[in-house]
Order: sequence, then C-alpha cells, then structure tokens
Amino acid sequence: MPNSETAPTPEPPSKEELRLAMKAFRKRLKLTRLDDESRMGYGPMSSGQQSGVVAITPPDQFSKAIWRELANQGKLKYDGRGLYSLVES
Repeated sequence: MPNSETAPTPEPPSKEELRLAMKAFRKRLKLTRLDDESRMGYGPMSSGQQSGVVAITPPDQFSKAIWRELANQGKLKYDGRGLYSLVES
C-alpha cells in the first residue's frame, strides 16, 4: 500500500542563487587561468601562450542542482567528470 506522505519535491534554485553561482564560477575560472598562465614558460619573454584551461570543477559551496540548472539554461556546458565550461555567447 503506498504511503500517503510523499517525499517533497526539491525547490528549484532561486534567481539570486543562480546569479551568485555564475559569479563564483567566472571568478574561479579566471583565477584558474591566471594560475595556469603564471607558471614558467608563459612569461613576457616567452612565446606568450595563453592558458588552455576551458573547463573547471565548479565551486563546492553551491549544490550540484544549481550547476545542473545553469547547464539546463544554457549558461554552462557540462563537459563530463564534474567539469563545466562557460558557453560562449
């Protein structure tokens, strides 16, 4: 016999949560790229290569549901293995 009490459906993330998550993602991506470029071989006297970092693991202070929602909205692209990248607009 089915239980009359059903599990509550999780609430979708608020617009404010999504905005803050995107801001945190962009900042993490920027810092990751800067860190990659600061290693030896990227200096001003070298070939001037830019970072090849395109996907990162999103900040863990936000739930996986938020990252899935941003990917569903087309703002991020899920690249597999927990990595996300920005969608070029």
